[in-house]
Amino acid sequence: MDKKTIRDLEVTEKKVLVRVDFNVPLKDGKILNDTRMLKVLPTIKYLQEQRAKIILMTHLGRPKGTVVPEMSTKPLALRLSGLLEQEVLFAADCGGAESHKITREMRAGQVALLENLRFYPEEEENDPAFAKSLAALGDVYVNDAFGSAHRAHASTEGVTQYLPAVAGFLMEKEIYVLSQTLENPRHPFVVILGGAKVADKLFVIENLLKRADYLLIGGAMANTFLKAQGYDLGISKVETDKLALAEQLLEQAQKVRVKVVLPQDVVVAKEFAAEAEAKVVSVQDIPKEMMALDIGTATVQAFEQVIAQARMIVWNGPLGVYEFAQFAVGTNKIVEAVAAAPGKVVVGGGDVVAAVEKTGLGAKIYHISTGGGASLEFLGGKVLPGVAALLDK
Repeated sequence: MDKKTIRDLEVTEKKVLVRVDFNVPLKDGKILNDTRMLKVLPTIKYLQEQRAKIILMTHLGRPKGTVVPEMSTKPLALRLSGLLEQEVLFAADCGGAESHKITREMRAGQVALLENLRFYPEEEENDPAFAKSLAALGDVYVNDAFGSAHRAHASTEGVTQYLPAVAGFLMEKEIYVLSQTLENPRHPFVVILGGAKVADKLFVIENLLKRADYLLIGGAMANTFLKAQGYDLGISKVETDKLALAEQLLEQAQKVRVKVVLPQDVVVAKEFAAEAEAKVVSVQDIPKEMMALDIGTATVQAFEQVIAQARMIVWNGPLGVYEFAQFAVGTNKIVEAVAAAPGKVVVGGGDVVAAVEKTGLGAKIYHISTGGGASLEFLGGKVLPGVAALLDK
């Protein structure tokens, strides 16, 4: 997928409208993790070197089209000022009088940040008038928000109707790595899928079955596959309406000779709670009053054996109830295994990314995607509106 990038545009002295993904965790106005901001710095700095005027826009949280003061992007402008070692201007609207005044008076190399896009219901509605008011702030448009590329919103798709639209460096890297993963994977190619629902990852499983050699399944979605094979899962979370589908997928995998590795043992407890009393049991011996909340020791070892020989690994979704420390063990062990694997590893999805960051092994991972939902849809073969709208090379 070859899209034009900021290298293909003349941006000197031009106003460059950049969609970024600064949807960072905030508490009492303080940023808890600025990774998403750091990832966009190469694009911003390149535009500064080219003497462009840089207007950034982002969403933050889910204010649902109303003004929620705690979700203002103003603290982000302060943090970005520190990261860039220069004042970042802040406009308290998106395409209104204040943002027009600020952008009109900007000098080459200056950076401005707009207020939260999602304070406006028109953003998620992809309202043409709102998109036009955003586009009026710039001469050209750059999308560097891969995490929002699967949404056809005013700031990701709508503005491209009015301005030449290209990819930033982060968007370029995401498209390149994920395209390579699909089009030219190295073998053995191992796909690790976790999380809660088969339904959420159905299209990904179907698309990757054409390419993968192994499919390792954990998390609550593994329960549905195990139940489809006749195991009694006690009071575990199971998508009963997806049992026939799980069975079909297993048959499909067998036909195309993809080896599916399901849990052999699980960590069970009587309740979904951080301090619940837990034990490891075989999947044949899950007590009727208990639920599976993590993969067990034998499963971790089985997964590790496959991972150790992989030349390409894609992982999306945690393998247990990651929020609770005692049920995050399986996920953490597999983070260590993929970090030590000889192959290229591509990780996507908030919980798994958090697990990687927590272990401090991020530097050993080939690519950590900034978009959980976007990377999933890309790997599932879906067209991402925010990518499709960019100019082709």
